[in-house]
Amino acid sequence: MQISRSVCPYDCPDTCGLLIHSEDNKVIKVKGDPDHPFTRGTLCPKMAHYEKTIHSPRRILTPLIRRGPKGSGDFYPVSWNDAIKLITQKWQDIIAKCGAEAIVPCSYAGTMGLAQRNCGQAFFYRLGASQLDRTICSPAKGYGWKAVMGSTPGPNPNEIQRSDLIILWGINALATNIHITHDIDIAKQRGAKVWVIDTYETTAAKLADKVFITRPGSDGALALGIMHVLAGKNLVDGDFIKQYVQGYDELVKEVLPHYSPESVSTITGLDPDVIREMASLYARANASFIRLGSGLSRYGNGAMTVRTITCLPALVGAWSRPGGGILCSTSSNAFDVSLVTRDDFKKSNTRVVNINKLGDALNELDDPPIMSFYVYHSNPANVLPDQNKVLKGLAREDLFTVVHERFMTDTAQYADVILPATTSVEHGDLYSSYGNYTVQRAYPVIAPVGEAKANWEVFSLLAAGMGFDDDYFHQSVDEMIDKMIERNKGLTGSQLESLKASNPVEVMLPDNYKMTFKTISGKIEILNPSEADPLPRYLEPYGDQAPFWFINSPTPYLLNSSFNERDDLTSRTKVFLMMNPADAAAKNLQDGQEVAAFNERGEVAFYLKITNKVPAGVVVTEGVLWNESYPGKKRSVNALTSQRLTDKANGSTFYDVKVDVKGLEQNGR
Repeated sequence: MQISRSVCPYDCPDTCGLLIHSEDNKVIKVKGDPDHPFTRGTLCPKMAHYEKTIHSPRRILTPLIRRGPKGSGDFYPVSWNDAIKLITQKWQDIIAKCGAEAIVPCSYAGTMGLAQRNCGQAFFYRLGASQLDRTICSPAKGYGWKAVMGSTPGPNPNEIQRSDLIILWGINALATNIHITHDIDIAKQRGAKVWVIDTYETTAAKLADKVFITRPGSDGALALGIMHVLAGKNLVDGDFIKQYVQGYDELVKEVLPHYSPESVSTITGLDPDVIREMASLYARANASFIRLGSGLSRYGNGAMTVRTITCLPALVGAWSRPGGGILCSTSSNAFDVSLVTRDDFKKSNTRVVNINKLGDALNELDDPPIMSFYVYHSNPANVLPDQNKVLKGLAREDLFTVVHERFMTDTAQYADVILPATTSVEHGDLYSSYGNYTVQRAYPVIAPVGEAKANWEVFSLLAAGMGFDDDYFHQSVDEMIDKMIERNKGLTGSQLESLKASNPVEVMLPDNYKMTFKTISGKIEILNPSEADPLPRYLEPYGDQAPFWFINSPTPYLLNSSFNERDDLTSRTKVFLMMNPADAAAKNLQDGQEVAAFNERGEVAFYLKITNKVPAGVVVTEGVLWNESYPGKKRSVNALTSQRLTDKANGSTFYDVKVDVKGLEQNGR
């Protein structure tokens, strides 16, 4: 048996180090790497048996061509040569008739490897296809951070170990950031207190000394209410503000008078005295650390919400002390990804399609219309908002759809051509993280299962089929990774050798990085004159004409729609709709019965779970499952979500949704 180092490729801030046990070209066991400086040998439930995904009986093993109606999943196998020939001939015909912009790629974060994830952009730039604005996750969060902190790097998460007050704000760390609990445990052993601020009582509540439940979309108002108390009671760090903060006086004079605890209480649902207590305890902490999630940025006010919360540490001078500050995300910027994406291939004035509006684009764009759709490491039929619009577009007989995939997802069922894809242990890649500062190279551990091919190899074949003779498409992925490593930023000679050997390497932040603010002013910019709103304020979310806020929360057993091929995981992620007992009683609904959540965009069936963990006026479901898992097998959670965008950065508004709920008859619905 051989043991090889590898990396978890999925869309998680932790980017775990893996030890892959293999024998006879088969993965036998997957363990966490104890030498990884952040993940420290622990794995989540999904990756603890990654071998079940790698060798799943549901793997697609050969290229497939559709023969039944779209959506039927009826295909027959063909050779790679025939599949590539069909795709490239079809594209050449489309380009001749409509132009290359009639072809639209769709990808996001099915793999986070820097080479395999991004190489498709170079191909589609070279092709002249429509560009995709990939803003589905948390661009509003990044925008809010930058509006206050500029290009200042996020703190190292190990700072938490030295904190005495840890605030998990809008993040269920046990589902989406579990390895940070190692640092939380160390801090708690030293006497730290933990708060959880969220829209319902998630499993992270078990980590907390205090839990604060706020109304969806109201987090920015809560931050302003806390700042109102801090300023009014002079609980701020005046010396820090004078030296390092721009705009505090303007904030106090122009904004905070409108956000008394009483007025904020009407927005958030928290008692005014609770808001005062939060402010007092936050000010009293020596080193408070906020770990900010992404969900609260997925409202119509998302960027402003993050911007407002990001101002909080500045008022109490938390940045000046070890263990203090706020972490939105990290970015080591150790490698030049432009070597992969090749922006120089981009045609001028090429149309840009926002990924969150693909439902409309597939049905309504006509200049030119979208005539071909190429999907790789993504499952738009399940993960994009407004699922009914997306499926309507995918069902078009005149839309030539190619899906590069490992499993027969809901998207793959609508394909004209399916190409079998590799898992992360079957190809090489280079990884960084957005939740810590570790980077790592991974080599293939086993040969591809069946006839599976990695993104890099497929785009090389497509380039050849389209007649592209650029040197870029004739290099191997290992050659590209070598170039990125050679053109690194800040790695030492010994680190480079360790990286080439597939060991995890921690990129070290500069000394005093927390007190070096990379903004135009060189200070924390509570007042940012380049913004349309120079000062933070509360913006209302969109909402809908319906009585219940609808929250689709993460689960430890799925990651977006990944891992639905695993019965051992989907069986632990029931399609429950959680509802407060008072709301259920008012609707005359019973625990366990089939219900439908519905709004103007669609209707989804669930099994009702009545629980006090969900406040009145809110309903919650966890995980994004394939349609086959829902009662009736028709639609999943994103039939309810909207294509509306955030206030800045064109982000998704998955949580800015309201629904009504009704009971369903067990027979016939």
